[in-house]
Formats: sequence, structure tokens, C-alpha cells
Amino acid sequence: MILLSDGSNNAGVLDPMEAAEIAKKNNTIIYTVGIGAGEMQVREFFMTRTVNTAEDLDERALIDIAELTGGQYFRARNAKELSTIYDTINALQPVQQATQSWRPKTEWFFVPTFIALLLLAMTLMIRRSHV
Repeated sequence: MILLSDGSNNAGVLDPMEAAEIAKKNNTIIYTVGIGAGEMQVREFFMTRTVNTAEDLDERALIDIAELTGGQYFRARNAKELSTIYDTINALQPVQQATQSWRPKTEWFFVPTFIALLLLAMTLMIRRSHV
């Protein structure tokens, strides 16, 4: 499993370390990826301001989750680093059997549409005959 996060626990009822314990019990390896570029300059209409995109990054939590489950922690500051991380994880944990499945897709929207049009036509004919 790949956990792409800033590590900040701001939602859910389950503590991240409890979830990691459950993953460990089920022999699930979690590779954690901390995201955020750090400080960067953002141009606004009249000025430029400095924004820290990694301000909420909790690297300690991400490292602990990865270590607990036998995975590794990675840090991604941009899209290129993220791509490299995915390649590294793929080399560490290759997919044993990649399967592809197709699901038949049949559109059925025309059935209720046809019925609605048929009922509308019948209603119009009945109203005309009563006028």
C-alpha cells in the first residue's frame, strides 16, 4: 500500500498508528510518501508571498507507520520526485500478477425515457379527446 500524505491526522475515527497495527496484522506493507514542496513564492495580484506547503508535514508519523509495517518513508517535493519514488516502490515491491478486467457496459437510459415519452403521448391524446 502507498500512503501519500502530509501525515497530519485531521479526519477519521481511527488513529493512524492503530490503522498501521491492523495493516501489520494483515501482512500489509505500507510505503509512506510525505508531500509538500516546502517554502515557495506565490505570486498574487499586487505582491508575492512565501507559503510553506510542507508546514503540516508530520514526517515522524509517516516514518513510524512505514517502519511498523516493513515499508519505507519517502519525501516528494515535486512531481518528478514523486514519479521516481513510484518507480522505486515498484522495484521494491513489484506487482506479482497484474490483471486487467473489463466489465460489460450497457446503456439502459433509453428504456425509462421511452416509457416517459410514451406516457406523455398517451396523456396528450387523452386530453385532446376530452376537449
